Amino acid sequence: MDDYALSFWIYMAVMSVFVGGTLRKFLASHVNAIPSLVAWLGATLLVERLCAMCMPAVLALAIFCATCWLYSLWAAPPPVLPVEGKAVFITGCDSGFGHATARRLDAIGFQVFATVLDADSEGAKHLRSSCSSRLTLLQVDITQPQQVQQALLTTKEKLGIKGLWALVNNAGVCVNFGDAELSFMSNYRGCMEVNFFGTLYVTKTFLPLLRQNKGRIVTISSPSGEQPFPCLASYGASKAALNLFINTLRHELEPWGVKVSTILPSAYKTGQSSNIEYWEKQYQHLLQNLSPSLLEEYGEDYILETKDLFQNYAKSASEDLSPVINTIVEALLSPQPQVRYYAGPGIGLMYFIYSYFPVSISDKFLQKLFLKKVVIPRALRKQNELNHIKNNNNDISSSSNNNNNITRME
Repeated sequence: MDDYALSFWIYMAVMSVFVGGTLRKFLASHVNAIPSLVAWLGATLLVERLCAMCMPAVLALAIFCATCWLYSLWAAPPPVLPVEGKAVFITGCDSGFGHATARRLDAIGFQVFATVLDADSEGAKHLRSSCSSRLTLLQVDITQPQQVQQALLTTKEKLGIKGLWALVNNAGVCVNFGDAELSFMSNYRGCMEVNFFGTLYVTKTFLPLLRQNKGRIVTISSPSGEQPFPCLASYGASKAALNLFINTLRHELEPWGVKVSTILPSAYKTGQSSNIEYWEKQYQHLLQNLSPSLLEEYGEDYILETKDLFQNYAKSASEDLSPVINTIVEALLSPQPQVRYYAGPGIGLMYFIYSYFPVSISDKFLQKLFLKKVVIPRALRKQNELNHIKNNNNDISSSSNNNNNITRME
């Protein structure tokens, strides 16, 4: 009886290690961990069956020790490359991910080339005061080829014969407010100009330096480039184009030894997202420039709700950018960086549902997760009211006919 009790507790310990390890791995990387998940669940089932057959306590103890040893190897921190002598070029460092990344990489010893839109902005001043002399601040609008070329010349001059280790494509913009039909063509062009064409030009410009070092390209993209987020059509379309370009580049640069990674972050407070005046300005601009017919069909209350939902969603976003910054560092220093990184809470679950659940379920999940709209367009409301009146009239007419029939029968 004592041997059986010992086997039972060893069995529980082994099961805890297996199941705990499985959940840890799965929650950490979700979609990419599916093969590991299957393998660990298979091993768990095997151990469970062996223990169910009342294996001797010595054998159970041996399996438990082997499991712990394998788990310690599996859970050990991955090796990282040395930072010394490595230079990184980062776009969009005025604020948000780019600003925080520039500071982190400078702190751990990288030579950083950080671009900002405005060299006199608060973000630029903060980088100057808080970073070491290794950081070079460059004023660059990535949509202006001459400025990108000047940044290349400055970078080459600073590096000398040394190549560039990595390019972090972070600069981006979301000039969007409202449904796809309500978004102006200038919104679509503005997003494409920065998020796609600007990033494309920077990447092509710096590729020779990256090939020289067999370096890295790390691009901050967005889940909206792959999933149909409501009211983000212009932004999502530009990110979709960017994702395809980067993925194609990954195949083409493999023979050159350049590794390419894409980071897909969840919602964070960056840029103008938490600025109430920004959302109000966007709302007023839309009302003033929308065609009268569209404004009539959608209604001001529908557009107002959209603005409020965007604003509230931005307020609830996380201010802690460290999950994304940590992921960027991992992509830069891992001997074998992943092709895709899911950075931030909930993003792995969202992609798991998107990848493995029916479209109807993933669409509903996305709509509830992002914008929970209640107000429907004014034209649809009128149509529903007319249908309701028509149905009521039909019910009254049907009831009247039934009463007449009863009267005739009497």
